[in-house]
Amino acid sequence: MGILSSLRKGVGNTLVRIIYGNCFKPTTSDDDDQDYSNISSPDHHVSQPPTNGVLSLASDLFHFDNTCEVPELLSEHVASSKKAQVKWYKKILKAWKGAKPPPKTPEQASRLVMQTLHQHQKADIEGLLKFYGLPVLHEHEIDLPAEEVFPPPRPEGVKFELRTFPVDAQSVPDGDGLTVYVDVADPREATISVPEDVQAAVSERSKARASKDYTKADALHKTIVDAGYRILKGSNSEEVLARKYRIRLRGIDAPENKQPSGKEAKKELIKLVQGNCVIIHVYGEDKYNRLVGDVYCNGQFVQEVMLKKGLAWHYAAFDKRPELKNWAKEAKAAGIGLWASSDPEKPWEWRKNNSRDGN
Repeated sequence: MGILSSLRKGVGNTLVRIIYGNCFKPTTSDDDDQDYSNISSPDHHVSQPPTNGVLSLASDLFHFDNTCEVPELLSEHVASSKKAQVKWYKKILKAWKGAKPPPKTPEQASRLVMQTLHQHQKADIEGLLKFYGLPVLHEHEIDLPAEEVFPPPRPEGVKFELRTFPVDAQSVPDGDGLTVYVDVADPREATISVPEDVQAAVSERSKARASKDYTKADALHKTIVDAGYRILKGSNSEEVLARKYRIRLRGIDAPENKQPSGKEAKKELIKLVQGNCVIIHVYGEDKYNRLVGDVYCNGQFVQEVMLKKGLAWHYAAFDKRPELKNWAKEAKAAGIGLWASSDPEKPWEWRKNNSRDGN
């Protein structure tokens, strides 16, 4: 409560000004006499968010900079996990400190947030803005630089696109695969019928939860999960039925987990996608019933990162794109990642003589 104590002594407003570049200049001579305890107090992390959105966000960023804590009630407005929220605040804090001048109006604060988080789930961004009482701007008002428009237009050969819920670490089995969930109301999903038994289980689960029969509700959710679906939280914390997909990253082959650099490759992929929604350009399906596609996350082409860090081979037998070949060559020339070894064993050769079970 040290911050609150200081603010109530009248120095909190000055402190926020120093941290955020003197962005909140008084509009009248009485400004410093206003009561900012409601705005800058850590209490609002567990109670009603304050009404002045810009000052509230600045205060929370100051609090986050010192504690790495995000507002407790934010989870009531967004679907993503606390880990994902921490990543948002890191990005917003960096953008806020780099803004010259920092935001002063609600519109400026919204623009900074939407520009910074434009690769994240739209419902989460809107929920975050709603939490602070900030306006949701139209896309043409965000003014993204052309080079930041991401992912690129769908290239030839893409059959469809998936936009996922946030990915968790347990959904990444190795360095070139992941499991994702997609809202069944997604335009792509809307053309696929949900099995009647799954629909019935969803309905019965809702009734069981309403009557507080959580044992029955949990059993029904297991039925839903076993069928390849899951109940997840959408925007504003409402429950959403999502379908599961296993994804194979197109054009790369990472070391198996038991190979040298295998654990490092898996760790890097987790780092790239954990807590984030991803966009997947799907080209087809492999013999293991996994969708094969290009994965984009937070403005990055995931396969590019894996190749440039020397944590995957270019899988030339299945993908001839020259840029993938060049990225792998650059990493090999630099001797990084798996290329630190003079003669690393190719994963497709390793698999001929070893089982991947238990990786």
